[in-house]
Amino acid sequence: MKLYHATGSCSQAIRIVLEETGIDAQWISVDARKHLIEGGADYYAVNELGYVPLLELDDGSYLREGPVIAQYLADQRPESQLTPVHGSMERYRLLEWLNFLTSEIHKGFIPLLYAVAAGKYVDTAKPKLESRFAWVDRQLSGRQFLMGDVFTIADAYLFALTGWGKAAWMKSVYNADIDFTSLGNVQAWYERVRNRPAVQRVLREEGLLGSR
Repeated sequence: MKLYHATGSCSQAIRIVLEETGIDAQWISVDARKHLIEGGADYYAVNELGYVPLLELDDGSYLREGPVIAQYLADQRPESQLTPVHGSMERYRLLEWLNFLTSEIHKGFIPLLYAVAAGKYVDTAKPKLESRFAWVDRQLSGRQFLMGDVFTIADAYLFALTGWGKAAWMKSVYNADIDFTSLGNVQAWYERVRNRPAVQRVLREEGLLGSR
């Protein structure tokens, strides 16, 4: 398998899932701004949508969309417990989290990442995104992870997204910083996830180990 990814992007979540499961995959770096693959090839020739992550399977077919890729990989290693079993209520709770993270957190960052084009809309989008993180903070009360005591792919996804709001370069370039000062549960959760060996390996590989 091959994973097309961009450092610091949401595809970081997939790299974490790969590390957690021990699944072997070749990592191919993509310049997210220029849409070029390492070596200079046109990424649009591989993925006409132009974004990451993209997983190329062993049969040459492609799997798109981070939450779907994460579920596929975790299902290959059920012993990792990164996803609950199909048909269980816990699985639907996981899907609930993944849909929330996609629509409310991931998409919530978009106006901040394109602040110049978004203009005054940032003044509306940023407080809304902060309110969503505040809701997550309340859900984490008394929990180690989003689903309880077990780390799942939802935690990997949220970790990558939360990093956007904490990264210094995001603050200076995109005005994407989120005030986590009052979100004690989120901060404790973030450090808990960050200290996982698999996450540490990914951060080290991406050169981000000391940046957040």
